[in-house]
Amino acid sequence: MRAIVCKELGPPSKLTLEELPAPVVGPGQALLDVHACGVNFPDTLIIEGKYQFRPSPPFTPGGEVAGVVSAVGDGVTAVRPGDRVIALMPWGGYAEQVLTDATRLQPVPDGVALDVAASLLTAYGTTYYAFVDRAALRAGETVLVLGAAGGVGVAAIELAKLMGAKVVAVASTEEKRALCTRLGADHAIGYENLKDAVRAVAPNGIDVVYDAVGGPHSEAALRTLAWGGRHLVVGFAAGEIPRIPLNLTLLKSCSIVGVFWGAWLQRDPARALALHTQLLEWVRDGKLHPPIHARYPLAEAARALEELLARRVQGKAVIVTR
Repeated sequence: MRAIVCKELGPPSKLTLEELPAPVVGPGQALLDVHACGVNFPDTLIIEGKYQFRPSPPFTPGGEVAGVVSAVGDGVTAVRPGDRVIALMPWGGYAEQVLTDATRLQPVPDGVALDVAASLLTAYGTTYYAFVDRAALRAGETVLVLGAAGGVGVAAIELAKLMGAKVVAVASTEEKRALCTRLGADHAIGYENLKDAVRAVAPNGIDVVYDAVGGPHSEAALRTLAWGGRHLVVGFAAGEIPRIPLNLTLLKSCSIVGVFWGAWLQRDPARALALHTQLLEWVRDGKLHPPIHARYPLAEAARALEELLARRVQGKAVIVTR
């Protein structure tokens, strides 16, 4: 089988396409014929050894895989060959086949395309967990989304609107802001003079900041919070971890709330399954429409990651193998 291999830590250009032996299924495992694999910002960190999970080279990146079960090991009864499933793993998905613990698999409902399924759970799962479990987002509240045209950003727009909130989307270009508006954002603004720009469209302040960007914009976003607001720390796509004056939280009785979806998956798998099942059902029912920016063949996985790093991906990039 073909797979993308990280032989040494570094940028996407160091990745290679290799022919590897077919995986052998063991007890409790399932072999998945990969149809699509989502491209996520953590993938760019993992190949450089900068993420919370740090596999040693050689390894295959990619953790959001959708495909068809081709074989199962002894003791596996929840899935069988031919089932359409999605698997969430730390790495291993940029390949034609992947071997995983069968407990990681979740059925993909009829009517949901596998490339769409592969673009869903990381971005929308992170965001739904953030809004429901971490921010307790309520209908009628106002959400400020930084990096609103990226993978988690578009998820934040769609889910906030579905949950009855108002959305102020922040994106760097007119083209990206137009995408945010098409997805349902009530307002789409740029980063320049962020605090004043937010005040102009949300004079009563922001209830929830969704921050997957970090860097110099985090403090300005925090300053837009209303009394009792919540600032969700989702990631640091800008590359800089901000230093926040904590007196700001005291003055507004607001909260800075961490969102570590990957660790939560391991700590509360039953709750995660319920939330992810809801997301898949919303896609099946036409209530969510995850936008796919582009589909890349396996051989172009490095280019997909480079496009992501260059901020040229609007929505989600997906690697397809079939």
